[in-house]
This record gives sequence, C-alpha cells and structure tokens, in this order.
Amino acid sequence: MRRLELTYAQVGATRDDPLPSGYGHVFRDARVGSGRPAFEAAADGLFRWQMHRNAGLSVAAGAARVAPGVDVTLRLAWLRIPCRVVYTVQERDRRGFAYGTLPGHPEQGEEAFMLELTPAGDVRFRIRAFSRPASLLARAGGPLTRVAQQLATSRYVTGIRQLTRP
Repeated sequence: MRRLELTYAQVGATRDDPLPSGYGHVFRDARVGSGRPAFEAAADGLFRWQMHRNAGLSVAAGAARVAPGVDVTLRLAWLRIPCRVVYTVQERDRRGFAYGTLPGHPEQGEEAFMLELTPAGDVRFRIRAFSRPASLLARAGGPLTRVAQQLATSRYVTGIRQLTRP
C-alpha cells in the first residue's frame, strides 16, 4: 500500500519564526496549570491523543502514542481530518508535537502543540499553525473557515486544561 504524501512543502516549519507566507497563521499561548504534576499529566494526555478527545474529536491513530510518522484521522461529525505527526519535542520542561495535513484534510498546512513548564512553575500551552483551504468546502467557507479554526484552537486549550486538573 502506498503511503500518502503530506499536502504542503514546508514540513517542520512550525518550529521556526516566521511561519511560511501564503498561509493563515494561528498563535495561541495560554496558562493551563501549575507545577510539575500538572505538566506531566498534560504531556501524557497530549501524547495519548486525549487533548483531541477532550476537544470533542474522535481519534483513529496508527499508534496509541504520538510519534513521528504516525498517521491519525480525526473526526468531527461528518468531517474527516487526516494528519501525520511530523516531529515531536521531548525535553524535561518542554514537550509537544506537530502534525501536517494529508490528502482529504479540508486544509493544508501544519499545527504544533507545545507544553512548557516555566521556571516560575506555570504550565503554558502554545499552539502555532499555518494553513490554507484545500477543499471546496474550506474555500467556500471563506472567513467562517478561520472562525472554525479559532474555535478548534480554543477547544484544544480547554482539552489540555482538563488534563492538568487532578
């Protein structure tokens, strides 16, 4: 079986500034908890796809845990959202990953989810993404497509915040 290719050229670009031009950009930085236990719980849930489930998505992943090269298909109602993990970060006080879009995704681009435990003990959750419409539905949505992406981003923040609570 032939492995599908990512639908954009700038693989891994969510690691760097600036994000690629020609795309819409998303930046979100939120305090989601406090202390090492909250950070570890959030990181574990992030790497087990729990943030996505908490955000209301169903998850069909090629592995129980996030790892580079793992394909995942997220679903929201009838909408199918296929992605591939393109990198992970697993440092003592910084953990996360990014995935990129596969054929069939309504957008094309990449989204990164990073948790950081600051020296002050705050757990920060940062989302960086670049995307543009890939499907007729996304193109027809115009500005509503960006509103939907902002809503999804807010649900991700809520989903991570739920993981930091005992």
